[in-house]
Amino acid sequence: MKAALPPSADFKVQRAASVLRHSVTESIRNAILLGRFRPGERLPERELCEMTGVSRTLVREALRQLESEGLIHVIPYRGPVVDRVLPDQAEGIYQVREELEGLACQLFAEHASAQALKDLKKAFQSLKHAFTHGSPLEQLTAKNFFYQCLLEGAGNEALTTTLRLLNSRVMLLRSTSIQAPGRAPQSLAELAELMTQLELRDGAAARAAGCLHVRNAAAVAIRILRGANETPPPG
Repeated sequence: MKAALPPSADFKVQRAASVLRHSVTESIRNAILLGRFRPGERLPERELCEMTGVSRTLVREALRQLESEGLIHVIPYRGPVVDRVLPDQAEGIYQVREELEGLACQLFAEHASAQALKDLKKAFQSLKHAFTHGSPLEQLTAKNFFYQCLLEGAGNEALTTTLRLLNSRVMLLRSTSIQAPGRAPQSLAELAELMTQLELRDGAAARAAGCLHVRNAAAVAIRILRGANETPPPG
């Protein structure tokens, strides 16, 4: 059974030519992240064309991009399938995330400009609103934007580039953890503590708060993945 989505979940793509391919890719990526297509499930081109409202050519280009990101893989004679993140793989990703995002929090506290802090505070307010009133997609988008502001303020290009290599799988795990019952208020409380330390410009405390947030998200996501991998893949 496919995940139940709110009536507002619409994956139709805007047709501005300059952003069309990017929009198709983002639409299919969001459909995966929100459970429209589950791990192990096939991605029929006809269904994707109907969902996005675009041609097979654009859908195939988007699928190639998502394959390069590690969100899907192509099985001979079966076609594209949503990839599974196994619990052991997730543990490895979260270990890297904890180190890198902890460092990003420390660098932000120690070096971010006043404007960068102002932007991050605004992003956090948007995140709180999304978690209280928004759809799952709005929550995920707000969380990703918060981290984008954090990385920009940290000012370390190598750090940002490294995290971007993991971005799609990080987003998949993030969507897994934040939709778990009770996780949203806990996540907001953890990020509120992080914001306090960032405003105090306490690099060590900010790093500790960032690492704790990732560890707690890891515990939730890995528990869910272990349960999911006990059941056979769909279709």
